[in-house]
Parts: sequence; structure tokens; C-alpha cells
Amino acid sequence: MIKLNLLEVNQPIGTFYIGVLNADVIERITDVNRRTEGRGPQRELSKPKVKEIKEYCSDPDAAFPTPIIISLYDSEKYNFENNELTIYGDEVIGEIIDGQHRAKGISEAYNTDAFDLPVVFMFNLTEEEKAYVFSIINSKQTRVSMSLIYDLFSISKSRSPQKTCHEITRLLNTDKDSPFYRRLKMLGKKEGELSSLSQGSFIRYLIPLISNHPDKDARELKTNPNKKLNDNEDKPFRYYFINNQDENIYLILVNLFNAVKETFPEEWESPNKYILSKTTGYGAVLRAFPEIYKLGMKRKTLDFDFFLKCFEAFKAELNAQRKELTSEYFPSNEQEQKKLSNIIIQAIQKRKI
Repeated sequence: MIKLNLLEVNQPIGTFYIGVLNADVIERITDVNRRTEGRGPQRELSKPKVKEIKEYCSDPDAAFPTPIIISLYDSEKYNFENNELTIYGDEVIGEIIDGQHRAKGISEAYNTDAFDLPVVFMFNLTEEEKAYVFSIINSKQTRVSMSLIYDLFSISKSRSPQKTCHEITRLLNTDKDSPFYRRLKMLGKKEGELSSLSQGSFIRYLIPLISNHPDKDARELKTNPNKKLNDNEDKPFRYYFINNQDENIYLILVNLFNAVKETFPEEWESPNKYILSKTTGYGAVLRAFPEIYKLGMKRKTLDFDFFLKCFEAFKAELNAQRKELTSEYFPSNEQEQKKLSNIIIQAIQKRKI
């Protein structure tokens, strides 16, 4: 038997109640009714999202402050009187309206018992009211920009791929010798006429060169700052990251994009006309970078001159194909970005740099 003292909340929609339950108990006493099953308002369960939450639970600072919303059935399996809810057993007494992924992910974690969760209880909801509550919650939330999220990693004292990428991005934007000097929209804010890449977009393509699982790396390093992460030869910047050599990542990026800038001066300085210094061009270069990096390691050089030869070959290939780095030839989407990346790789291989 569980007894909960609940806080009463009155809002235009009606009265509901707030309490606290352990995640393990929530899993036992609730249903989830999904649209795909022809019943309730919930979307289909996303296994990747559940897995992500399960893994996040191992973070020593894991927190879930947002309440799980439960619509209680009209049932004799519980009693509610004088703002006290008494649950008689482990039988189902309600359904989750919002928070199914959190509830499921935490219930599958090894430390489920460590999580007491805030819960909102609603009584006597019709199916229409359940659907309304679900739709309002999930349509009125404002998504936080990735630029802000990455920027907040700078506050963290522990090392992580996100923090490294943020610090490199910030330095590239403030270093006068950087090809990206004052060209990145930090926190999404445009600083000048040439600002053509957001901080979030910049890191989005940089971080996969360090890690397949940046959140996992961050958790492991927070738990044990001296932990030696496994290397991955397919991630060209991972070795430098796990060996605390972030300055090498920075210098390689400066050499890489200074070579791009030198080879395509007009395209680099005209983001309103060309896509090279925008997400499509930048993303294509970093998509191609693992292959460029492998070649550089064979040549035992990652200096400016090496990268310059690579992009001169790329420019020659573009000329041969009679293509320009404009949205007419490379529209802004992942498929075109990948196509452009492949042209870079093929040009370097074709001309045997």
C-alpha cells in the first residue's frame, strides 16, 4: 500500500494534483494507450529514445524534473480523499498521458530505484480531454537552439566532446588567424555580414569526428575524469581528444579551412552567392575529412600545403564537371551535401595527391 499527500492545483482546464512516485512504481501501475493501437493519444514508443534515457540514467548528475502526467481511471484499486491518494497494490490505476519515454527508459535502467519522479494526477478525463492535454503539452514547447545547448557545456568542469567542440568553435570565431574569424553565429546571433554558420551547425558536423556516442563519453568522464576512452580509427579527431590534445584539433581545422579559403577566395568571401562557407559546403568538407585525414597520415603531413593540394584537385574537378559552388548545383539538403563530399573525395583520389 502506498499513501501520497498531493498538492492541489487549480487552472482554467480544471483541478489536478501533484505528488511524487518512484519510477519503478509508475511503471507497475500505469498503462500507455497509443494512437497506433487505435486507442489513446500517445505516439508510438521510440526504442532509440528509450535507450538514450536509459543510458543517461547512469550519469551521476542525472535529473528528470519534468512531471509524468497520469490520468487516473475510475477504479476501486485506489482511494482519493482529502488530497490523500492511497494505492492498494501494484495493479494498473491509470494511463500515462505525457512522459512515456522517460518512464520506460528509467524503468529499464540498472538504478531505477534512485529516481523519484514528480507526477501530475488528473481525474475523470474523457478521451477528448486526454488528447487535448497531450497535444497542448507537445505543441506549445519551444525547442532550445543547439547553439545554446553547446554553449552551456562551457560551464561544465568535466571534459566532454561537446565542451571541446564548443571551445574550439569559440576560438575559431575570435582568433584573427582563423578562417572563421567573426563568421560563426555564436548562440545563433549574427555578428557580421559574413556570419553564415551557426555555432550549433558547426558543432553538429565536428562532433562526429570525435565520437559516435558523445553523451556516453561525457558521462564516463564525469564519473571518472582519468578514464581512458577507447580510440576509433574512423574518428580522425578522437585520438587527440582522448589524449587531451585539443590544440591539435584546432590547428588541423585552421590548416584545413585556410586551404579551402585560399583555393576558393571569392566563394569563401561571398556567402550570399555561394554555399562553400554555409552549412552545405562546410558539412561536405567535414564529411570528406576522414578520407583526407587518412591520406594525410600516409603522407605524414596535415599542414596547409597538403590541404591546399587537396582542394586544388577539388577545384579542378568542379571545373571539369562545369559546376559551381552555388545552390543551383548543390541545393541545401543532406543528399546534395553528401554528393559534394563525394566529389571532394573522388577528386583527391583521381588526381593522386
